[in-house]
Amino acid sequence: MKLKKTVIFCLLIAISLLAQLAMAQNYINNRAPLAKKPYIELPLGSIKPQGWLHEMLLRQKSGTTGQLDTLYPTVMGARNGWLGGDGDQWERGPYWIDGLLPLAYILDDEVLKAKVQPWIEWAIKSQKPNGYFGPDKDYGSEPGLQRNNAHDWWPKMVVLKILQQYYSATGDDRVIKLMSGYFRYQLNTLTEKPLGHWTFWAEFRSGDNLQAVYWLYNITGERSLLKLAEMIHGQGKDYTGMFEQREAMSTIGSIHCVNLAQGIKEPIIYYQQNPNKRFIDAVKLGFSDIRKFNGHPQGMYGGDEALHGNNPTQGSELCTAVELMFSLEKMLEITGDIEFAEHLEKVAFNALPTQVTDDFMDRQYFQQANQVQIQRRPYNFNINHGETDLVFGLLTGYPCCTSNMHQGWPKFTQNLWYATDDGGLAALLYSPSNVTAKVGNDVTVSFTEETNYPFDEAIRFTLAIERGVATVDFPLHLRIPTWCTGAQIKVNGELWGGDTDSGQIAIIRRTWKSGDRVELALPMHITTSTWHENAMAVERGPIVYALKIAERWEKKAITDNPALYGSHYYEVYPESPWNYGIVDFAKKDPNDVFKVIKRQDVDFTYPWNLENAPVELKVTGKRMPTWKLYNGMAGPLPHSNIIYGIQSTNEQPEEEITLIPYGATTLRISAFPVINPQQ
Repeated sequence: MKLKKTVIFCLLIAISLLAQLAMAQNYINNRAPLAKKPYIELPLGSIKPQGWLHEMLLRQKSGTTGQLDTLYPTVMGARNGWLGGDGDQWERGPYWIDGLLPLAYILDDEVLKAKVQPWIEWAIKSQKPNGYFGPDKDYGSEPGLQRNNAHDWWPKMVVLKILQQYYSATGDDRVIKLMSGYFRYQLNTLTEKPLGHWTFWAEFRSGDNLQAVYWLYNITGERSLLKLAEMIHGQGKDYTGMFEQREAMSTIGSIHCVNLAQGIKEPIIYYQQNPNKRFIDAVKLGFSDIRKFNGHPQGMYGGDEALHGNNPTQGSELCTAVELMFSLEKMLEITGDIEFAEHLEKVAFNALPTQVTDDFMDRQYFQQANQVQIQRRPYNFNINHGETDLVFGLLTGYPCCTSNMHQGWPKFTQNLWYATDDGGLAALLYSPSNVTAKVGNDVTVSFTEETNYPFDEAIRFTLAIERGVATVDFPLHLRIPTWCTGAQIKVNGELWGGDTDSGQIAIIRRTWKSGDRVELALPMHITTSTWHENAMAVERGPIVYALKIAERWEKKAITDNPALYGSHYYEVYPESPWNYGIVDFAKKDPNDVFKVIKRQDVDFTYPWNLENAPVELKVTGKRMPTWKLYNGMAGPLPHSNIIYGIQSTNEQPEEEITLIPYGATTLRISAFPVINPQQ
């Protein structure tokens, strides 16, 4: 009898393990010996934006993303080398498609898909018997085009990302054949022609190549891919050592800002093959030093184009924002670390919307955290492109951002939800959306997420299960942000009894039925942080708040070099005072000092401008007469908290000033001087 019970017990254990294995295999996780990921990206198109996020993607469709081939035909037209032409052979064409393709499939838009397809077809058909694919001929110099270095490893890394997304959306097996052949070519060629053979860009951006190798390995199991991965890691920039040594992050000009945004994920990408905590620790140390020596309140850093310190008038490149978002998305999937989720939301909800116009037709090359006037003129940046780096335009500054900005919102949408390794679903980032995915033992469900987050504290999830299935068991993972205290979860109106402490993932394990509702309340409190010259930044939830400044836009023609910088640009001038400090509130609770006003008279479908900013903060401030324009921008930031008693400021009356979400501003102060009373 005892033996029989033992056999039955072993059978039950085996059945349980098989059930867990089946759940985990709804979507492909890392294949051994790679370390398992806690979260797994869903097929492209599984997540649909709703509300304001849907509006953002629609504006991309009607703006530059949907029509860059006609707005920028010199590069994106038929002459592009990635369409078989003799024009631009390098990164710009692939950059555009890297954002256009996910936009097309998320919106399920046939017109946009038709724009994408010729690029896919040419890339696939260009493959040679030795596995090489892409442009293979260099051409002479021509203004506005990059016609050399056709064989460079770097642009192909962007195309690998494109092909991964295309396979995710379509399952086209030609992608697997192409990538298998190309990685054999890399394995055979990298010894003779390493990543830095043609240009240095591939060395600094090797993480994009590496993640594609692991992606293919998880599908095919081809062991030579692991050898290739070690080779790519070994030839790429040693970010792990750089972050551990610390000198680079404290040294002006030590690294290109976009290289840093792209490369910072490489140690964690490689961690999958060598799961040594050192790689994660190094990246976290790197982020800490970036914040300390170069950080800006909106989640970015001074890099215009090389690393350039934490003065809030230093520039931050648009390419840096979207590439940092992609890096954070990949690191979140691999580690499940919510610090990466929160940093990602900070960039998406603050830096990204402000750097592109409402109609998605013009963009800034650089943005400033304290930005009080925008002109065509030279600034204190370490690069200058015809004095157009700060103005809004189609090609102003440098056209890499015109080509690359399109991936930001679509990939953010794609990463709102993940499959979990325990057969469930995870919402680690929050925005209005709908997801359809498999859970449990191959059961299709959908969640509708209704919210005005990041401005609102309430998020509502409603479940629907496929027809014919009454109930299904699976876990739902929800992120409780570190900035939130007093979070609550209700399931069908009843308070959930699990742990909702800040800074963790709450996991709701239950038997679900269609119509089940989950309500997540994330109370948002006012917090402050300290930056350059002891300046204060103000945050509420994931949003940074900045001074509301009235704007006057002036459109001007480019007559000196329209081929290089486009036909026009916009300058922006302040129509209200900007030189305010916040009166010190002597360690009082900021929630007792700032008044929160939730506006009801705004259009929530597009909250990213002065008119529709959904939340305002009111606080006491004073103008600082000695803080004036210098070289067309906010002058040196007055030092806060230690030096006080400036007579001209003491004489100014106290005023109630208005702060609005950073992403809704064009002109702004986000790093505020703190005015101490005269002693």
